Amino acid sequence: MIHFPRWKIILIFIVSIWGVLYALPNIVGGAWMQENLPSFMPGKTVNLGLDLQGGSHLLLDVDVNTVIKERIDSLGDGVKKALRDERIRYTGFAHIDNGVRLSLRDNAELKKALKEIRGVEDGIIVAEEAGKITVQYDEAALDEIKRQTVSQSIEIVRRRVDETGTKEPSISRQGDSRIVLQLPGLEDPARIKELLGRTAKLSFHLVDDETTQLGRPKPGTRLLPHQERQGLDVGIVARPTITGDMLTNATPSFQQGQPVVSFRLNGIGAKKFCETSSANVGRLFAIVLDGEVISSPVFREPICGGAAVISGSFTVEEANDLSLLLRAGALPAPLKVVEERTVGPSLGADSVEAGQNAAMVAVVFVLLFMFLSYGRFGVYANGALLINICLIFAALSSLQATLTLPGIAGIVLTIGMAVDANVLIFERIREEFKNGRSLIASVDSGYKQAMSTIVDANVTTLIAAVLLYSFGTGPIKGFAVTLAIGIVTSMFSAIMVTRLMVAHWVKTKKPLELPI
Repeated sequence: MIHFPRWKIILIFIVSIWGVLYALPNIVGGAWMQENLPSFMPGKTVNLGLDLQGGSHLLLDVDVNTVIKERIDSLGDGVKKALRDERIRYTGFAHIDNGVRLSLRDNAELKKALKEIRGVEDGIIVAEEAGKITVQYDEAALDEIKRQTVSQSIEIVRRRVDETGTKEPSISRQGDSRIVLQLPGLEDPARIKELLGRTAKLSFHLVDDETTQLGRPKPGTRLLPHQERQGLDVGIVARPTITGDMLTNATPSFQQGQPVVSFRLNGIGAKKFCETSSANVGRLFAIVLDGEVISSPVFREPICGGAAVISGSFTVEEANDLSLLLRAGALPAPLKVVEERTVGPSLGADSVEAGQNAAMVAVVFVLLFMFLSYGRFGVYANGALLINICLIFAALSSLQATLTLPGIAGIVLTIGMAVDANVLIFERIREEFKNGRSLIASVDSGYKQAMSTIVDANVTTLIAAVLLYSFGTGPIKGFAVTLAIGIVTSMFSAIMVTRLMVAHWVKTKKPLELPI
């Protein structure tokens, strides 16, 4: 345990220097590092969470019932199509809870109808009673629809928030249908709420002039309000020609001095758009966003390049927001803000100061205790402790982790735990020396005998940290992350750094007395 191969010494020095360099921006400031030092020097700092720098907290509710209703409508269409394809006549078609109900005109076709309906979709229950067929989603299918809806909503929320430049948002799921969104440093979330409040479902439809003139929809058409012309309802073909998921990019630009949104379509969308525009030159088509016609230009010529623009009475900010929404994608369901809180920066500053004071007091008392209790060996342990703190902040900075108040608590706890391994080792060395062993033999035996205890203690704590991260939310995760990082770095500092210092002193000074 006293002998260190050269590669291990080099590794310890490299890791320690890395820790100091990457922790340094948190002390002198990342901006100062980038301005005054070479570009290859690290400049990342630990991001402060909502409770430390202030910001906004939003609790969003995902309207999963809207998605379930859409899926039931789609299921009903699928059932109708399956029966029509087989020329099976039905009557009394109606929507019920989680499904649809219908009756057959000829019960002799019941067996064939049941077979066709069961093949429409997975996760449905098809039953027949008193001549009526019910088709419903089972509980597992409904739970999966809800889970997918919330998961997709979280991803879209993340994209939209990231596009606005908000730094290090915290987005997590709460319960079955809610999303917690924390925006550190953002005191006025009005624009974020506006962006999240729009579903951004985009589609392109041919305009049906007859429906517009009649003022009522015909079969296969819909009437939608026009954004630019108040009081005008536009008749459109219900089935869209192009949908928003066919867009590959959308950017704000200018056309004839007016803000517009330029977009590009994928291969399928470009082909369909080319075919539609070629066959309908001179006809109006409607661009529909969230159930409202935002523009209704004319196909003046075939559009076959896969690129086009959305024009309207946009301001520059509206064009920017629309392009952002289209790039991020449509929300699968509407979001509703059910709770909003704002944490002021002064409260965050107080939390930072309190955390710093707690950490400094902890460090001072630990350093003093180790020096008074173990003398020279305590000095070595204190040096390793300082390196351990640098490694913790270096790891957090490299991962661009967000530090919260519970995270500071995890660091303070780690500071106390960091010297625990050294205490076990030093006490074991002291016992071996009292039993008559030489100093070198005592040091070697102390490290060997204490190693299993140290590993067991740290592994059990690490398991607890992993479980806290897996099952916890928000602040609990922050505490678990700092605790886990601290356990790993304290193992390195205690077993590697401190032992290297002790081994170097024993080899060079060859002492006869134990200084503890």
